[in-house]
Amino acid sequence: MNPSESRLLFEIPLARQATTSALDVHVICTNIPGTIQAIEHAAALAKDLHARIRLLVPQVVHYSLPLDSPPVLVEFSESRYRRLAERLDVEVDVEIYLCRDATETLMHRLAEHSLVVLGGRQRWWWPTQESLLARTLRRLGHEVAFVALKRKE
Repeated sequence: MNPSESRLLFEIPLARQATTSALDVHVICTNIPGTIQAIEHAAALAKDLHARIRLLVPQVVHYSLPLDSPPVLVEFSESRYRRLAERLDVEVDVEIYLCRDATETLMHRLAEHSLVVLGGRQRWWWPTQESLLARTLRRLGHEVAFVALKRKE
């Protein structure tokens, strides 16, 4: 068994759409505001590229819990992201992964040279978790678009 398989226990397709697209735009779920902006950005990319959007949701389960017993029920997450996609009126394939380490899970789930969009906070003086993830994915050879959250005025 591949070591990554034991960490990727569940894959739950929520909004599977039959598409003939050969290109995927992967949106990484970071936080709700960042994910919303990333989906909106990905929708513009997908339209121009005739691609489908895949929302990858790594749901981290702490080591003190069994991997198949997350603190947030999968059904709740499923409902939450389905409503988010409907509210944005964007066709999105949602895949939820119960895992121990989000970055490692994403490394194993993304094909080589994937097109990735993620959103989050950006600070110039200290990197955020989201910007570090974007940097790691770029280093692994993926094409990454980082969408910085708009500041409230």
